[in-house]
Amino acid sequence: MHSEKIHFPGAGGAMLAARLDLPEGPVRAAAVLAHCFTCSKDIAAARRISGRLAALGIAVLRFDFTGLGHSAGEFANTNFSSNVADLLAAAAWMDGRGMPAQLLIGHSLGGAATLKAAPQIKSLRAVVSIGAPFDPAHVAHNFGGKLDEIRDKGKAMVSLAGRDIEIRQQFLDDVSQASLADALPRLGAALLVLHAPRDAVVGIENANAIFSAAKHPKSFVSLDDADHLISREADAEYVADLISSWSSRYLDMAPEPVKPDFPEGVVRNPEAEASGFRQDITIGGVHQLVADEPTSMGGTDLGPSPYQLLSAALGACTTMTIRLYARRKGIPLDHVACDVAHNKCHTEDCEDCDKTEPKIDVFHRDIRLEGDLTVDQRAALLAIADKCPVHRTLHGQAIIETKLT
Repeated sequence: MHSEKIHFPGAGGAMLAARLDLPEGPVRAAAVLAHCFTCSKDIAAARRISGRLAALGIAVLRFDFTGLGHSAGEFANTNFSSNVADLLAAAAWMDGRGMPAQLLIGHSLGGAATLKAAPQIKSLRAVVSIGAPFDPAHVAHNFGGKLDEIRDKGKAMVSLAGRDIEIRQQFLDDVSQASLADALPRLGAALLVLHAPRDAVVGIENANAIFSAAKHPKSFVSLDDADHLISREADAEYVADLISSWSSRYLDMAPEPVKPDFPEGVVRNPEAEASGFRQDITIGGVHQLVADEPTSMGGTDLGPSPYQLLSAALGACTTMTIRLYARRKGIPLDHVACDVAHNKCHTEDCEDCDKTEPKIDVFHRDIRLEGDLTVDQRAALLAIADKCPVHRTLHGQAIIETKLT
């Protein structure tokens, strides 16, 4: 994805720092992502979710609330209402760029702000809350024994996520009056509630209250043993998968143009992060999957390797070709399956990719045919396997035209 540094005025006039994550191809929809309380736009979960959506063609604006991260302003002067206003300002900025937000994603208190702001964003079609409190005042329990000091002195320094942050009485007053009860029935968009049952910061009962108050269409997915910040890579990947898959059902995605020379569209392969090998693959602007390398090769093993994808293409094409032939010839084929194994390792091959000496590739293909078939029919079906287009491509000479864009 392409990531642009953006600044736009927040509700209080302070310039807010943001990242606009753009797809490699055309922008097909847009989203705004709000981070958790006292976090920033750059936490791992936010980056992963944004990257996965960008691979699907969705531009994502993730921003720091006033006084947090790289945004200007004083955090001590902010509150829940100002967070909601900042979120509305972010949506308005996207609208001004010609990318009206169809999707809102909010984490923790940012999730509560997202739910509160949603009815005021006319372009909205889907909302996702992650570990969000039903009662925004719930955040006050993070202040521990400092509550009395805040009430007595009007302010206190509170340690949150390893940082000392000033919390003022006005924050408590504002958050105590905030409620989602009026907003949830009026979302005007589909809702996905994501919450971990073992969340030690915001209890699972909050998810139940949010889900019960909202109207259909709505969905709830448990995040099992994930922590509140979704700090584990596998959990962040799971959340990104859920959001990208679920939201595609509700968003009005602009179609990706198809060029006459490429009737099946473009297969886009942007890397997820420069530190690893994981790729967010989008096929024809419709299908999405992940490619990776095994952990033994330095990857995270969150998807098939390039050679495994090549083997999958050969196997799928083989079974499709056999099925098509059996259908045309009236052969009583009940079921066909194909296992493919390849004798190379992509990472090891890359170490020698500058050498000119070619190696012989061997694909081991095991085909299973089920049905009341004669010997001649089995032989014919086996023979047609070698006629499958991918088999012929691998066996023939392919021309790869490459240009730097």
